[in-house]
This record gives sequence, structure tokens and C-alpha cells, in this order.
Amino acid sequence: MNKRLLLAVVLSFLFLTVYSYLVPQKKSVVGGDINSSKKEEVVASKSANAPVAPSVASSSASSSIKSKIPTVDIGKVIATVKTKKYNLSFDNLGRVNSIKLIGKKYQVEEGKPLELINPDAIRPLEVRFKDDKLNNLAFTTDYKSSVNSLDATNNAKEITLEQNIDGKIIKKIIKFYPDGHYDISVKAPAGVAYLITPGFRPTVDKSRYLVVRGVIVRDANGVITTLEDGDVDKPQTFNNTTVVSSTDRYYTTLFYKKSGVFNTIVAASGVKGYENAPIPFIDAKGDLDLEGYAGAKEWELFSKLDPKLTDVIEFGWFTFLAKPFFKVMLSIYHFVGNWGWAIVLFTILVKIVLFPLSYKGLMSMQKMKDLAPKMKELKEKYGKDPAKMNQQMMALYKKHGANPMGGCLPMLLQIPIFFALYRVLLNAEELQGAPWIAWITDLSQKDPYYVLPVLMGITMFIQQKVTPNTMTDPMQKKIFQWLPVLMTFFFLTFPAGLVLYWLTNNILTIAQQYYINGAYERYKLKIKNSKNSSES
Repeated sequence: MNKRLLLAVVLSFLFLTVYSYLVPQKKSVVGGDINSSKKEEVVASKSANAPVAPSVASSSASSSIKSKIPTVDIGKVIATVKTKKYNLSFDNLGRVNSIKLIGKKYQVEEGKPLELINPDAIRPLEVRFKDDKLNNLAFTTDYKSSVNSLDATNNAKEITLEQNIDGKIIKKIIKFYPDGHYDISVKAPAGVAYLITPGFRPTVDKSRYLVVRGVIVRDANGVITTLEDGDVDKPQTFNNTTVVSSTDRYYTTLFYKKSGVFNTIVAASGVKGYENAPIPFIDAKGDLDLEGYAGAKEWELFSKLDPKLTDVIEFGWFTFLAKPFFKVMLSIYHFVGNWGWAIVLFTILVKIVLFPLSYKGLMSMQKMKDLAPKMKELKEKYGKDPAKMNQQMMALYKKHGANPMGGCLPMLLQIPIFFALYRVLLNAEELQGAPWIAWITDLSQKDPYYVLPVLMGITMFIQQKVTPNTMTDPMQKKIFQWLPVLMTFFFLTFPAGLVLYWLTNNILTIAQQYYINGAYERYKLKIKNSKNSSES
């Protein structure tokens, strides 16, 4: 039974892996739900204590989102900004048209800096007016910048972008901080309704892993809604939003409020190659104040800016485990200074915590293995009388102190732990460019020489040999024997950090099994000696 459970777990993992590569992802809601019969509009619950964002008719907002934008010169740069995290530039329409991340880990081919902005997509800080006439004029009127360049690498600095649209003055006053976040204050004439966007999501990650790419919305009640490609047929409205993020695996452009709320509309982008991908807009009228960020999804930075932002780092179904796991792993990293060793030490810590349960379960499996011949005899003797057979088997278990389900609990506990760690190691931006030893120079990428996956397969094979096996079905035996080969094949392209966890876990499990095998032999010897002394 225990082997069957393990087989089911491993096959489930393989299914998840294949699924993540071949099947389109669907939207998920954490802490709330979406009424699928009302795709046109989704309104999140209101917080009793939070101020209510001003509501604007969604029909006019939808029109503004869909309206055709006149052809303009998008290559004209009017200002540049430098922080410790990126070099940014604004175009003549007051939009961010380039964000190049600073740092070796963010370099792409030939040492070029990584660019977050998709040149074919809607740019961050683009404003669209709900009045069609005003909107058309806005896209043919250049902004003016208060400075040509801004250096905010050491201290926060402010830039003002101003647009005069037929006498109506629109200002974007943006204060940039060294860590890459910014404050933005939009000044617009009273009564003028408009939309402003954090931009289309970064399109840096091209992997087929089961990661979130789309829009994440968090409301004042902590309800988190995730919208991915194909989820937005018509514009959807979210009231009382506190965070809205255009996100991919490691990067984001987002708006948030430390206090207060705003209204968000999410629509299909229509971007070439991403026509069904979602893009968010903030629904506003008159003046608007927001906080913003663009760059890598760094846990510690988000925790410092506003803990709500850590919800943008998407850990999936087992977030309730993944978040504390990551915090512990981060603490270990700060102690040892190496993410690879942090993974190894965290795996050891998990094994130690689970050892008491594992010990009981594996001892029970040893007893079940020894009882297998007697169980077979009972099946042959009472096979035609299931009730009698079960009665005799229960008596056999009780006599020898065996529990047929004893080995299941540790294994069941390891399922959510594994999947939580899987999500952490797959989504943690901190692993990008993080070396371990020798040839492993980036734990977020596959092992270039496939050493870790091969070792993982070998240790899995050894683990099979030392673990008690009560399997009787020939087909199950064959499948189980081939699992190390299948797992090695699937892990060849997995991030080295994830393979390192699995390899470490296998090595520890082998050591644990040898210890328990020895303990069981001592247990049997003790029982034998006890019987001999009682007979004498």
C-alpha cells in the first residue's frame, strides 16, 4: 500500500510536469471567487474600514481601452532616469518606453542589459482619456519634461512630465527612489475621467513551466485574483484595489497603495502575439496618487516597501506553506551566504522535523514486509470469505504491532511540502544567477552538464533497493523500477535548485532508511531474545 501511494505521488508529479508544458493555464482566485456568469464585470468585496475609490462608468472606460490610438513617434526620448536597479526612459507621450535592469544577473546574450518593456505593447504610465476628442488630441500632443536626465542612484529625485491638451494641463509628478520604486501623482482638471496603466507585463520568461503570466489584483480584503491569457473576454472591473501587477515569472510592473484604494479595469491587451493577454488600467477622475514599482520580484524589497506586495510572488496552491518555507530558506541563506547550501540545509531541516513520523512509518513498513508471507497465506486460506480474511489480518497486525497505514502519513505530509518547495524554487527571483559550486553557476537554470539529474536518478534507484517492498502486482513493479529513469529524463531541464533539493532529499532518505533497517534488525533481535528467555 505504501509503495502504491509513493507510485501515485510520483506519477502525479510527472503528470503535473507534462501538464505544465502542454496545457494552457487557467485563472485562480485566492481568498475569494469570481462569478463566471458575470465575465463582463468582477467587483471585489468592499472593506468596511477602507475608503471607497470613486466609481466611473465601466462602459466609457471600456470604450477608452478599445479606442484606436493614432500613429505616433514612439522613439522620441524626452527624459532618462537612473536608479540602482535600472535605467529608464520616457517617450514624448509621457510613457515609459524602456527599462533596462542593472546587474550581471540581468544580462542577456553578449552582456546586454535585460529589457523589461515589450516594444509592441502598451507602455507603463500611458494615460487614456474617456472623452474621445480629448483622447485623440492627447496622442498627438507631446509631453514636456522638467529635466532631461535624473540620477536617483543615491537619493530620491523628482521629475515632472506635463502635457497641454487644448488648454487642459495634465501633469505626472514622479518621485524615483534608488531601490526602483516610485511615487506618482497625476494632476488633472476636476471632472476629467481617464485611465492610467502600469503597462503590459514583462515578456522575459519564455519557459513552459507552470508559472503565472498575466495580471494579479489584490483588494482591500486581501482577496487575490489572478488573470492569465484567455481569461478576459470583456473588460472586468475590480473595486477597492490595493495592488495591481502586470507580472511574469520573475518580473513585474505594478501600482499599489499603502493606504487607500483605487478601481482597476482589466482588459484584453490586443498586443501582437499576446492578443488575449490581460492588461490592467486604473480608473480615475481628477487627481490621483499612487505608488509604483518596476523590476524583479524581490521578497525582501517587497516586504520593506509594503508586505502586501509579496502576494505578487505567486507560489500557487500551497502558498500557505511556500511563504514560511521561503522565509526560513532566506534566513539560512543570510547565514551561509549561498543559495545552494541554503537549499541543502533547509532539506536537512525538513528531514529532521519529519523524522519521528518517518521512523514510525518506515518501521511499520518493515513489519509489513516481514508479514507479507503470512498475509499471503491468509488470502489463500480465507480468500472466499473477505470478512473472515480481514478479521484474521487485523489480528495478525495487532499481534505483531504493525499498521498497514503507518507508512502513509509521512508520505502524505511530504506531498504538500514537495509541491510548496517546487513553487518556491521555481518562482524565487533570488535564485537567478545564484551559484552553488563549480559548474552550477545559476540555480534557476538547468544543470549544463546534467550531473545533478543523473545523480538524482542513481540515488532514486538506490533508495528503491534499500526500502522495503511489498508490491505483488508485476505491472506495478515494472513501472516502479522504471521511475528513476523517467524522473531523470524529466529533471534534465529542471532548474538546478529544484534538482538539488530532490537529490539531497534522496541522499537523506537513503541514510534514514539504512538507520531504520539497522534499528529494525535490533528490534527483531530484542524480540527474539525476549522469546528465548521466556521459554527458558
